[in-house]
Amino acid sequence: MYSVIETHFHTVASGHAYSTVLEGVAYAKKYGMKGLAITDHGPEMPGGAHLWHFGNQGAMGEEVEGIKIIKGVEANIMNFDGDLDIPEEFLRKLDWVIASYHITCCQPKTVEDHTRGYINVIHNPYVDVLGHSGNDDYVYNYEQVILEAKKHNKLIEINNHSSIGRPGSKERCPIIAKLCKKHGVPVVVGTDAHFATKIGKIDLAMEMLNGIGFPEELILNLDENRFYQYLNSRKRPE
Repeated sequence: MYSVIETHFHTVASGHAYSTVLEGVAYAKKYGMKGLAITDHGPEMPGGAHLWHFGNQGAMGEEVEGIKIIKGVEANIMNFDGDLDIPEEFLRKLDWVIASYHITCCQPKTVEDHTRGYINVIHNPYVDVLGHSGNDDYVYNYEQVILEAKKHNKLIEINNHSSIGRPGSKERCPIIAKLCKKHGVPVVVGTDAHFATKIGKIDLAMEMLNGIGFPEELILNLDENRFYQYLNSRKRPE
């Protein structure tokens, strides 16, 4: 199964990924997709993209080969105050901002610290979605954070790669998904693809979501209109 919009794709600019934007577009087109978010790692990730990469994404245009280009980033959360490695002047130029913890940028601490960190990130008006938060390294108070996300119109990512690539995620992601279902919090299902052939393929995540009866209408990137309605509903600073 393929998503309609890929919300999490890394190009060679991330330093440890292996495809270009054009290669991503080619596979999105091959798989019948409609949109592709370019979400390279922020500069504090070893090998991550330079800030100018995020300031100049408009050079790609709005659409390539019939695939809508969504200018984005996977920003690194740097601490438990919610600081990111992308300054506001660059965030305001982007269409889509994922915020994620990585141990190379912020060492894990306590459940309370992780919870406080995610809540502070949710309060950032430019952040759209919390990335791969089922990671065993950053266990948090799931219900508290999900309720805060709902309050501030933010999304939770269900990461297709997590169940095979991040210890503990196979057990924790269903817990997070069930709470999103309970509280009506929308999600996006991203591949976190680091190679173009893997974009859009969300079979593992969808098997989990279908297994818990997760409402399809809450999975925003399975429908082009739903996804762009969310983008248009956000209230960002002028």
